[in-house]
Amino acid sequence: MAKTIIISNRLPVQLQIGKGTINAIPSVGGLATGMKSVHKGGESLWIGWSGLTDEDIHISLAPKIDEALAKHGCTAVNLSEQEVEGFYYGFSNRTIWPLFHYFMEYAEFELDFWETYKSVNQKFADAIIAQSDDDDIIWVHDYQLMLVPQMVKEKRPNASIGFFLHIPFPSYEIFRTLPWREEVLKGLLGADLIGFHTYDYERHFLSSVRRLLGLEVSFNEIYLQNRVIKVDSFPMGIDYNKFSNAAKKKMANAQRSDLQEKLDSHKASAPGTKLVLSIDRLDYSKGIAKRINAFEYFLNKYPEYQEKIRLIILAVPSRSNVPQYQLLKREIDELVGRINGELATVNWTPIWYFYRSLPFDSLIDLYTSCDIAWLTPLRDGMNLVAKEYIATRTKGTGVLILSEMAGSAYEMNEALLINPNNFEEQADTLKQAITMPEEEQANRIEILQKRLSRYNVEVWANSFMETLIQQKEESPARVAKKITPSVLETISKKYKKAQKRLLFIDYDGTLTGFHKDPQKAIPDEEMYQLLDALHNQEGTTMFLISGRDHETFGRWFLHKKYNMIVEHGVWISKNGEAFQLLEQVKNDWMQKIRPVLESFVDRTPGSFIEEKNFSLAWHYRNTDPDFGQKRAAELNEVLTSLIGNDDISVLSGNKVMEVKSSNVNKGRAAVRILSEDTYDFVFAIGDDWTDEFMFQELPKEAITVKVGLNKTQAKYFVEGTKRVRELLKKFIA
Repeated sequence: MAKTIIISNRLPVQLQIGKGTINAIPSVGGLATGMKSVHKGGESLWIGWSGLTDEDIHISLAPKIDEALAKHGCTAVNLSEQEVEGFYYGFSNRTIWPLFHYFMEYAEFELDFWETYKSVNQKFADAIIAQSDDDDIIWVHDYQLMLVPQMVKEKRPNASIGFFLHIPFPSYEIFRTLPWREEVLKGLLGADLIGFHTYDYERHFLSSVRRLLGLEVSFNEIYLQNRVIKVDSFPMGIDYNKFSNAAKKKMANAQRSDLQEKLDSHKASAPGTKLVLSIDRLDYSKGIAKRINAFEYFLNKYPEYQEKIRLIILAVPSRSNVPQYQLLKREIDELVGRINGELATVNWTPIWYFYRSLPFDSLIDLYTSCDIAWLTPLRDGMNLVAKEYIATRTKGTGVLILSEMAGSAYEMNEALLINPNNFEEQADTLKQAITMPEEEQANRIEILQKRLSRYNVEVWANSFMETLIQQKEESPARVAKKITPSVLETISKKYKKAQKRLLFIDYDGTLTGFHKDPQKAIPDEEMYQLLDALHNQEGTTMFLISGRDHETFGRWFLHKKYNMIVEHGVWISKNGEAFQLLEQVKNDWMQKIRPVLESFVDRTPGSFIEEKNFSLAWHYRNTDPDFGQKRAAELNEVLTSLIGNDDISVLSGNKVMEVKSSNVNKGRAAVRILSEDTYDFVFAIGDDWTDEFMFQELPKEAITVKVGLNKTQAKYFVEGTKRVRELLKKFIA
């Protein structure tokens, strides 16, 4: 029976070591909570680091630790202090974390960090491989383990692998600065489904894949060899009922905690005073220092609110051994001290500052007591605190001020969204929050609560798993179309058994790879030998069928006397005869279209026009991939509006857009040839959209083959030009 394997840097339990005893206590973090439904449903296993290094664990305790973890469906990857230092505190948090949060000045590109990161990722992969079977579902989490998917895929090619990144994925301009950028991308592409919190992160990732690896991306699918990798956004939710019910229970309970009594006492002593809550891990990405400065700016701009507002800052300790975090704590300590020293009165301290973790019940006290939550990260993958605050506002009041740089901002438009770098905007927004009527607060809160209660953390986890399973179920249909050795053998037998065979073979992207200069994609000796053998084979009629101009094909192949159809079906040559028009077409429209294409060449560096007798092609293979694709979409829109009732059409090929007569295409030409005789074996192979006409028009019994793993009308596919030649060689063996 297939099982689900979850992998994260840390296990969802905390180990407590007593005198000869080990207890594993379930964690209450967001991921542990979110994966609860997946981990408990059916057979599952969670693999991760226990939090204890090899040096922490006495040899006598190791079996007891394994036993304690096994009770929670967990197994540990053991790490040494040196590995934790290089892998976690080093590459993960001093390279990837700052880079992915746009703090390039903090990113350290140390080779030792990278080597340790690779070796630890391999440790995790080995643990997965040891515990998994080919039909298992594997879900890898977060930036610490970005190489794991590919490492596992190499050993478990049929396993269904998902990966979710819980932090932002940066723009291409940022990501490209990473020295090991290709390795990281290839590691992630071992997954069958890659998930992000927002569409922006998804878009940045796809851009890097396209521009750094040169892979074909269609919408949210990446085509890699014989695989299709899906990329999608899944905004993580919270355990909404847990927070909402805790708030309701607290309201109904007459007994108050010490913290709640102090908060109530403060409110009673200063009626009308607003409490503003700020909760973050102590991290430079959270914008805590900027928020404190913005609060000082607010108090100076609106002095009438002095003694009528208090900012409560809860900074949870984090990575205290990393230098940047030590400097940040010192900066915050000094800021709070200075502002309180300058502005405090006998009865009022502007900022209450806590540097500690608080238990769940105390968090609920803060959430329910504070009138405003002020969360202004400079970059944040999601920010679940914003959602937790909303879930606890059971009375329907409260205002959320949220940075537009937080992933959760995309789901929470009813919050007051601000630019965390704009002090003026922050000050004015804080005033807006203070003065917001309760009716407006209630309207905003109600909409947010409905949305967050529907898309909670369990829905998030299940949605990802359902998509991953769906991807797994769709794979066999794609794999069935692949020309495997057994399929190739079957096709080869049909070919050799046939008395009269007809072959249509595309050129660019099929017989040969693409070249930056199309005129340099010339036939090589191996190709000539292969085509000679097919052309001279008794009972075989072979046509090269291409969008190329007839002058170029004439130079390359006319002396070989191959049959050729070029310019998508305009010209034909049989047995070395001069090219003749296969269709009567006009080219007077070219004068109108050429200036349009020229204007796009001027505005798109690297693009160029290829002019044929009856068509015009705009090539953008040498442009920046994203920019070229954008320009192609623009050009398509312009051309579509221009051609109107003219009898011309626009074809989108592989990095090329071609304008030609509407009544000419490869399918029409192929059917015309087919009608001239009777054949008991018909074969067509090609790589791009222009070949789809041929696949569609040929009889159902024809063998049609797409080069590359794209959506197609063809029955089969092969991975690339090398496989094409191997296939054709089977016909002459």
